Amino acid sequence: MSLQARIDWDKVDGLIPAVVQDNNSGQVLMLGYMNQDALAKTLETEQVTFFSRTKQRLWTKGETSGNVLELKSIALDCDKDTLLVQVNPIGPTCHTGTVTCFDADETTPPSLVFLHQLEQVLASRRNADPDSSYTASLYARGTKRISQKVGEEGVEVALAATSGDKAELVNESADLIYHLLVLLQDQGMSLADITQRLAERHGK
Repeated sequence: MSLQARIDWDKVDGLIPAVVQDNNSGQVLMLGYMNQDALAKTLETEQVTFFSRTKQRLWTKGETSGNVLELKSIALDCDKDTLLVQVNPIGPTCHTGTVTCFDADETTPPSLVFLHQLEQVLASRRNADPDSSYTASLYARGTKRISQKVGEEGVEVALAATSGDKAELVNESADLIYHLLVLLQDQGMSLADITQRLAERHGK
């Protein structure tokens, strides 16, 4: 049975709530509503389209700003009256220019969300002036040096663990993860590539 046929359209009066989530970070970005035409267009174009209750028409997110939501997957909840839409956001989702439409305590973001944000910062440093930041200087020194740093930090993590120094283990692990993310960016990869492989292994 198709997704459209499984939805209880009568229960939601023809408009089903759609919770939009970043496919990579897991961060909830916004809430919209879809009618059957909006859902069909979303599936057809792979760009998220809603039904605007104020304009009374279909509305593709980013149709004027360019900040579209590239569709990755859609899941229907057990009551058949809510959708979870996982996306790859192109640019900020909120019309105010923020990543999410919801209030967020930026001082304590969820771990995966923070790592995704960190990756974006590291990516922005790739072509920056080497004198402007440590990250930019690493990229300038090349893959060999970045790889050496990953190796060095891996040894430091092992030494901290064997010595039983938990505070140092945290510090060295943070250094290792940071340099590993830089190396992945240097190689045109991301944390999502690693988590995907882990998920594939977990499924075996």
